[in-house]
Amino acid sequence: MRIVLVGPPGAGKGTQATRLAEKLRIPHISTGDLFRANISQQTELGKLAKSYMDAGNLVPDEVTIAMAKDRMEQPDAENGFLLDGFPRNVSQAEALDEVLETEDVKLDAVLDLEAPEEEVVKRIAGRRICRRDSAHVFHVTYSAPKKEGVCDVCGGELYQRDDDSEETVRKRLEVYHTQTEPIIDYYKTQGLVVTINAMGPVDEVTGRALEALKREGDEK
Repeated sequence: MRIVLVGPPGAGKGTQATRLAEKLRIPHISTGDLFRANISQQTELGKLAKSYMDAGNLVPDEVTIAMAKDRMEQPDAENGFLLDGFPRNVSQAEALDEVLETEDVKLDAVLDLEAPEEEVVKRIAGRRICRRDSAHVFHVTYSAPKKEGVCDVCGGELYQRDDDSEETVRKRLEVYHTQTEPIIDYYKTQGLVVTINAMGPVDEVTGRALEALKREGDEK
């Protein structure tokens, strides 16, 4: 299957992308991983992307698209892939369609993870990270430490990352609504959008997505 996963920050895209790709036995292709891999391997695209990033500029769409195209052409993606973080806007979605058309393949579904905005803000703004070991993550509501501000595992200080502040989260949501959300309407005109309730336990959300994909496949 060839799938695009979309949803606002805090909807659980990263978690669900990893789980769904594993269940469906297709590669999980995330924009972040693409940039890190190309930059660390010092590919021509990686060097180009880094030059923009070092200058404090956004990496142009054409560079991101070229990276995604190269990754989708790898042997492990021959029978499908799950795109996470790409396309990020309508122009990237149009470019993706053009890339797929040259390969004579099409997307099977666009999974839209939906979560109420206030819940998304609560999920992210409540996160606390251990300063000693960032792998230790807590939440003031859902997985609070035994002692406020102290890591249960190693006793390190817990803090809120700047990216997790409520103000920053709301700004990220504004960017999502302005830039990324329009791709949902773009894909609706192609009959590809499958809306998934992203609320509840992780396993339940994964189950809903898999069941929806199965229905989508049966209908086609």
